[in-house]
Amino acid sequence: MNLELSLKQTLKLSPQMLQSMEILQMSTLELNEYIQELVQENPAAELAEPPDPGDESEELWRRMQSLADLDHQNRQYVTADRDELDPLARVGTDGGLADTLLLHLTRQLERSHASTIVLRGAQFLAASLDEDGYLRDDVADLAQAAGLPASILEEGLSLLQTLDPPGVGARDLSQCLALQLQRLGETGPALAIVQRHLEHLARKQYHAIAQDLGISRAEVREAERQIQALDPRPGSAFAGREEPSYLIPDLAVVEAEEGLTVVYQNAYAPTLQLSGYYCDLQQRSTDPEVKQYLTDKIKQAQFVIQAVEQRRSTLLDCARAIVRRQEAFFRSAGGHLVPLRLSDVAQELAIHESTVSRAIREKYLQCARGVYPLSFFFSREVGAAGEGTSVHQIKSRLRELVEGEDKARPLSDQKLCQLLEGEGVTISRRTVAKYRDELGISSASGRRARPKE
Repeated sequence: MNLELSLKQTLKLSPQMLQSMEILQMSTLELNEYIQELVQENPAAELAEPPDPGDESEELWRRMQSLADLDHQNRQYVTADRDELDPLARVGTDGGLADTLLLHLTRQLERSHASTIVLRGAQFLAASLDEDGYLRDDVADLAQAAGLPASILEEGLSLLQTLDPPGVGARDLSQCLALQLQRLGETGPALAIVQRHLEHLARKQYHAIAQDLGISRAEVREAERQIQALDPRPGSAFAGREEPSYLIPDLAVVEAEEGLTVVYQNAYAPTLQLSGYYCDLQQRSTDPEVKQYLTDKIKQAQFVIQAVEQRRSTLLDCARAIVRRQEAFFRSAGGHLVPLRLSDVAQELAIHESTVSRAIREKYLQCARGVYPLSFFFSREVGAAGEGTSVHQIKSRLRELVEGEDKARPLSDQKLCQLLEGEGVTISRRTVAKYRDELGISSASGRRARPKE
């Protein structure tokens, strides 16, 4: 049996260190949720009271009332503004109880002179429309579900298709557009195209359409303009609108006398603090269990407070390093990003690369040019080490080349590749195509201008 003595170095992370790393990589929303949960379960932690901004609407009303008292001529305008502050005045508008497609159609059906059973079928079909206003289900299946003859539902569908908005109740896009054209009294090429040649029109096969219908290409192009003015989703105007989500940047870059300054924006972040009551109770309690329980909770709260402050400090340090490296981008509207890696910032701050990665995760910075995720400012280098060009610069140059090209003879990916190579940027054609797609730029064939008729 051989005995061997070896020395091994291992790194073990304590639960506190793991928790600190988790807090560092939390987004602002995740951090807020974490703090709210901590306050609920830890009596020693509490939220600092934010300053009371006051009721802006009431202040606005007091100022307007004062103006009205001084000038009776303005009273009618003040009354109208007061109505805008009344939530009941918003009923039936975008700010109140919005209309729906089903209610809109039902009100029209109530004014119809059709028989009761046909109205019942039309009402059932109206409730079966999708959010775009289309009837996707088979009428025979719907008839069985409604307990009505299929012939009645067909009459109900015909009635439904006469209602507003035009095109509602269509079975497909072709019928939807045809219903709208027929409502406009159109009987010419546009109607024939949507009924028989919609796919050809989508592929810009004007010659094939013109040949089949016996009309000129100019007439086909005119019909195309008519069709493009139609609404392919007549029910979408009644679809429920999602509440917009607002992004609050974690940091902001401002111009100061000493240069560019990074500011941590914590106005909307909850501030965690120790509860004075429970800290005092921990000191005065003579019950060992109560004292130990409160001691543990106070330590937990203190650690989280320190971790949140460390998160703020690390985030600020990383942002300042980024701004120093990318100063040209912040100074000028046309400034480009220079190549920057996580390891560059880590080396400057004497921290691990993974710490930088966690710190910038889902964090946002606001500057004169807009709001950007911090990860946006890390642009890898293309070309020889230390002499290459950032991907951001290459994409910007690609966009400039495309915008300046002859639209009758657009530049191919290979030609773009050659032009970039002539400027000292050596990348493959496949990479050019990749960057072009990421910029949302079509291929050369898709950018080619169509000759005018």
